[in-house]
Amino acid sequence: MTTRRSFLKKASLASAPFILPSHIWSAKGESSPNNRINIAIIGPGKMGRGHANFLVRNPRAQITGFAEIADIRTKHTKDLIEKQYSKNTPSKNWKGLTITNDYLELLEDKSLDAVLIATPDHWHGEATIRAARAKKHVYCEKPISLTIKEGRAMAQAVKENKIVFQTGSQQRTQYGGKFRRTVEMIRSGAIGELKKIRVCVGNPPVPCNLPTEPIPDGIDWDAWQGPAPTRGYNKILCPDDVHNHFPAWRRYREYCNGGLADMGAHHFDIGQWAMDADNTGPVKIIPPKEGTRDLKMIYANGVEVIHGNTPDWKSGTIFYGTEGTIWVDRGPWKSDPEHLIKDFKTTVSLRQPKNHHDDWLDCIHSGELPVAHVEAGHRTATLCQLCNIGYELRRELTWDPKKEVFVGDKEANKLTDRKRRKKWYRV
Repeated sequence: MTTRRSFLKKASLASAPFILPSHIWSAKGESSPNNRINIAIIGPGKMGRGHANFLVRNPRAQITGFAEIADIRTKHTKDLIEKQYSKNTPSKNWKGLTITNDYLELLEDKSLDAVLIATPDHWHGEATIRAARAKKHVYCEKPISLTIKEGRAMAQAVKENKIVFQTGSQQRTQYGGKFRRTVEMIRSGAIGELKKIRVCVGNPPVPCNLPTEPIPDGIDWDAWQGPAPTRGYNKILCPDDVHNHFPAWRRYREYCNGGLADMGAHHFDIGQWAMDADNTGPVKIIPPKEGTRDLKMIYANGVEVIHGNTPDWKSGTIFYGTEGTIWVDRGPWKSDPEHLIKDFKTTVSLRQPKNHHDDWLDCIHSGELPVAHVEAGHRTATLCQLCNIGYELRRELTWDPKKEVFVGDKEANKLTDRKRRKKWYRV
């Protein structure tokens, strides 16, 4: 009997020669048999498809496989990649695509160098840890983790296995450099002493209460749920088509940490970067008595980081100092005084890669830390998780950013992790 998996595997060019892993060819230079980094994509949905479109055209990389749980998206991704490579085959040694609905099969390929993880958030932890143990470099979409303890386990696996990990926090490298420039200005004293940062993003998550719908043919719903709690299918969580929108699983706590973490993983990240706090976090969390705005996180140096937009500030990150203010977003970029952005001469200069993917590829070759390394990704995700815990418990909390525990609070510490379905959490 021909199964879906065996059919798709037979569709690959299985007779092509073996591809040398990049740890061999990278030392030999561009004249080696295969001078491209072999990358597999885990979860080519809306975000993963965007990554595929970029990587399939990058002369320094080649996509050798992917894992997807919906047949319709599997076919679309296969056609997308093979159409491009039919025009411009990545290398003479490319052996076609390994296609599966279980990403662990991808990791068995000794010629694979790296994976790009673009699954829903609840799958990031296991996939990163297993890839790191298999010595595969990782690019993981943000926020990198679902819980604080999971994020630390991911960072530990990356460091122990000495792989290169890039968090998908592309505001650090792209958008015309406005975020990097803002960080340089803050660190250079453009607004005097930094006092406060407001991060204008959405709400904490809510429990998923969507109705159960029939599971469409060609979707492995159990695999999509993975380590998350078992529940009935709903296409709002897992669309039954090749969609061009961001599915609303981001809203629900079983799979994500809400809008607060979805864009917060970008905008809290810029605050962390500006404070040069990629290896630490706040010491106090002070939630409001009610509502889902104005939770404060206080750092040891006294800087306040406040969650939530206002009627005047809809999104982005706002920095308040003793001598001025800077507001940076993907659209707006303003300062008070107005001339700061244009005229201020910085004394701090940060590395500016060509783009986020190329920064990752550069560091795979060099062994250096990417701009959005795993510790930075973990600490930013932790901020979002600390906010959610504060909103849930509604009391002041003391956080130890070195030990990553709440001081003297067993109830809060229980919320730094959650149970997972053992069948699908295989670490």
